[in-house]
Amino acid sequence: MKDRAKFVADIRQTLLNRKQEMDEALSKQSHEKLTDGVVQDSADEALSLSMEKLQNSLQQTEIEELRLMEEALVRIDSGEYGVCLDCSEPIAEKRLEHFPFAARCIVCQEGVEQK
Repeated sequence: MKDRAKFVADIRQTLLNRKQEMDEALSKQSHEKLTDGVVQDSADEALSLSMEKLQNSLQQTEIEELRLMEEALVRIDSGEYGVCLDCSEPIAEKRLEHFPFAARCIVCQEGVEQK
């Protein structure tokens, strides 16, 4: 049981570190300007628009990852971490090592993704 407690504590620290990194990166990105406000030709304007869309897409992906991390931290704090939300079976530690905010075991996650 102590090994499991250490495993969860290590995962918790990993999540907190990653969350801090992402918070800082998102804060920095939200203050960055992609253009300098100078009138551009249509090609530059199209490129700027594409870059802005890409940046927004990346930010949305990061925001979703942050949400998943926060949910995992709540499950850790409530003692529910590592238990599948659907079948209530333990989630494999290997899965949690590679995907620390996993909320479902592989079988249940595959079922969700097939819907």
